[in-house]
Amino acid sequence: MRPINIVTLLMLTAMLFLGGWALAQSQPKKKKYNVIFILADDHRYDAMGFMGKVNGLQTPGMDRMAREGAHLKNAFVSTALCSPSRASILTGQYAHTHTVVDNDAPLPPNLKFFPQYLQQAGYQTAFFGKWHMGNTGDQPQPGFNHWESFLGQGVYLGGTLNINGKHETLGKQDYISDVLTDHSIRWLNGRDKGKPFFVYLSHKGVHAEFQPAARHEGKYASLPIITPPSMYLTATDSSKHYGIATAPASKVNYHDIPKWVRNQRYSWHGVDYMYHGYISFDKFYRRYFETLQAVDESIEQVIKWLTENKLDQETMVVYMGDNGFSFGEHGLIDKRHAYEESMRVPMLVWAPGMVKPGSVLQEIIMNVDVAPSILDLAGIWTPVDMQGKSMLPLLKGEKTPWRDRAFYEYYWEAPFPQTPTMFAVRTSRYKYIYNHGVWDINELYDLENDPYEMNNLIRDSASRRIGMELKTELFNWLKETNGLQIPLKKPIDNRIDHRYQGSY
Repeated sequence: MRPINIVTLLMLTAMLFLGGWALAQSQPKKKKYNVIFILADDHRYDAMGFMGKVNGLQTPGMDRMAREGAHLKNAFVSTALCSPSRASILTGQYAHTHTVVDNDAPLPPNLKFFPQYLQQAGYQTAFFGKWHMGNTGDQPQPGFNHWESFLGQGVYLGGTLNINGKHETLGKQDYISDVLTDHSIRWLNGRDKGKPFFVYLSHKGVHAEFQPAARHEGKYASLPIITPPSMYLTATDSSKHYGIATAPASKVNYHDIPKWVRNQRYSWHGVDYMYHGYISFDKFYRRYFETLQAVDESIEQVIKWLTENKLDQETMVVYMGDNGFSFGEHGLIDKRHAYEESMRVPMLVWAPGMVKPGSVLQEIIMNVDVAPSILDLAGIWTPVDMQGKSMLPLLKGEKTPWRDRAFYEYYWEAPFPQTPTMFAVRTSRYKYIYNHGVWDINELYDLENDPYEMNNLIRDSASRRIGMELKTELFNWLKETNGLQIPLKKPIDNRIDHRYQGSY
């Protein structure tokens, strides 16, 4: 046999290459998934109609997402506070890594947000709503082709939007949840239809002070108020129940309630002097759900638009809260602490072309998983500096190794000095809370037998081993993720320190 000369070999190689290239070009290219990420503020994990926790609550949008998609029932944030949690969502990092540890800490210049990777992959991206991070104001941020935001917390009625660098004043009766939703859909209608899209719809609702849309005022005026049994643990008169029905109680350890929890009851974030007397508990409770209605209607509008435009089979909608919210548990309102109602959040995923209807995921999902998951959906590898992981295999029903515990951190803030720095680890059964920098007691709860976290087992000799193991795991996590130093930052403004009149 005659050997093949180099010219013939090159010709054969070229023919094979061109043939393969032509075959590849003839194959229909799979469209990249579109993504709409909807974030609510201070929405607690169980405040959704389909969960049946709040009798009479109606959330048809969320109910539809759960019915036609997946409910991630064990979703948690690594820090239950607006700015740190939002930064974790955008970066896939824990607060001690991205260093946005509170609502005043400025963004470091080296952070990269996951929408920047989407842009590089050909996505057109848009942001609508509350940004609220450090020194950024309402200015357009990296990663978004289109930008609409407002300063700080914003307002429910009227206000001003920064739209791509130009300020637009809204009408006095323009309700912000409606405006953001309408503007999102307007942008979707005018987008480049040849490119995949990513929309980040970030609502102000349901942040205090709650203000429902006019059409929802009084909707829940007669809603029964069911308060948790732990609401009365720290009361001077433990028989004081305000005439309100309570959920069933479990075993109580009155002795080992941390002092910082007891002391907060009569404070801005306590049920006996909530918001310094601005609102009563029953009004607070009902207005919260009335304000939530516009957020739910936003979900309905988004899904309706996708269905009508035949994009439902190629779009994923993700809904979650940036942190939870207390309804009197341990005598507290607000968030920040490591109890269930604070660190646990609602999370739903709707993707008819991918997610099996009625799925309920039991796995522990965290806010740091959002960025890797959306990047994975776009065919982008998880960057090495992201500390979360893609939950896409779980959503597809595939078996994949997964975490069995959530870690938590919260750093002391000068505006709210009554809540200490704390770290926590939560497994499917136990939670260990380490209260740092205060002369106080730590906490250990058996969530299976004590879902209201009323029986602190930290002094229980039979629970000593599990408590020590969890403490070791917690500090191992901090060490392995470079979290053993608190990233202290100078506040971005020169407000007078309210603790010491006239000091700075």
